[in-house]
Amino acid sequence: MIQKTCPHDRFTKNLLNKPGTGSPGAALAPAYSGIFTCANAAGKSRLGNVEMAQNVFFCTAKLLLVAMSDFFYHKRIWITGASSGIGEALAYAFANHGAHLILSARKEAELRRVATTASANGAASVIVQPLDLAQHDTIPGIAAGILQKVGKLDILINCGGISQRGLAKDTPLEIDKLLMNVNFFGTVALTKALLPSMLMHQLGHIVTVSSVTGKLGSPLRSAYAASKHALHGFFDSLRAELGETPIQVTLVCPGFVRTNVSINALTGSGQPQGVMDPATEKGMLPEEAARRILQAIRQGKEETWFGGKEILGIYLKRFFPAWFSRVIRRVKVT
Repeated sequence: MIQKTCPHDRFTKNLLNKPGTGSPGAALAPAYSGIFTCANAAGKSRLGNVEMAQNVFFCTAKLLLVAMSDFFYHKRIWITGASSGIGEALAYAFANHGAHLILSARKEAELRRVATTASANGAASVIVQPLDLAQHDTIPGIAAGILQKVGKLDILINCGGISQRGLAKDTPLEIDKLLMNVNFFGTVALTKALLPSMLMHQLGHIVTVSSVTGKLGSPLRSAYAASKHALHGFFDSLRAELGETPIQVTLVCPGFVRTNVSINALTGSGQPQGVMDPATEKGMLPEEAARRILQAIRQGKEETWFGGKEILGIYLKRFFPAWFSRVIRRVKVT
C-alpha cells in the first residue's frame, strides 16, 4: 500500500508554525532534513522504490508549496545601513523568511555581527559588503561586484544615512554637503548603479527609507530635511519613469524609532550629538518598523508612513499649512 502522507509532517508543520518568527523561512533547514530522513526511512522499510519515491515526492511538494507562499523566500535583498537600527532589524526580519542577504554599512565588524545573527535566524546566505555612501566613485564597482556574485537583485533597501541636530545658522556648509552626500547622492549613486541590471532583468523593488522629515521641515534638521525631501523628488520621478516596467519604488517615512540615529546625529561642529533624544527613546521599536516595511513591500505600496503622534504633522502640513507653521515653531522636536 502506498503511503499518501509523509511520516515527517511535523517538518512541514514547523514551516507554518515556527514559534517566534511567524514565517516559514527560518524553519527550512529542518524541513530539508525531514525530506532526507523520510527517504532513508522509506528505503530501509519493505516499501518498493515506487513507494519510496512517492513518499519523498509528497514531502518535497509540501516544502515547495510552503516556500512559494512566502513572498521573501530566497529573494536577493541588499540592505544599506545594516549595521544598526532599522537596517539591522530589517536584516533579521528578512532572514526569518529565508532570504539571501547583502549587508552594507561602513563598520565591517558590526556588519559581521549582524550577519552571524541573520544566518542563525534562517537567512539562505549572507554577503557582508562594507560601503561608504559618501564615497560615490567606489559605488559602481562595488555594485558590479555584488551583481557578479548574486546574478540579479530582487530588492534594494536604501536605509543608510545620518541625521542632524543643529540650527541652520550654526551649521557650516561643509556639514550640509556631507548630509546631502550621504543621504541623497550616496543613495542615488547606488540606485543608479543597480538600475541597469533591474531593467535588463525586468525585475526589482527599490525601497528607500526616508523620514517624516521628508514630508515636512523641522527645527534642528535643516540639511537632514533637505536630503530627505530630495529623496522624495528623485524617487517619485523615478517611479513615474519606470511606470511601464515591473520595477517598483517605495518610499518609507518613519517617525521616531528607538535607534542610535539621534546619538550619531551631527551637530553644527560636525561631531555626533552623543546622546539619545527623549522623543527617540520613546519611539517605535525598530523590529516593529521592520515589520511595517515588509508589509509595505508585500503590498507594493508607493509610500508608507508610521510612528506616533508625529505622523499628524504630515496631515497638518497638507491640509492646514498655516496652522502647521505656527505649531512646528513651538513643538518639542527632540
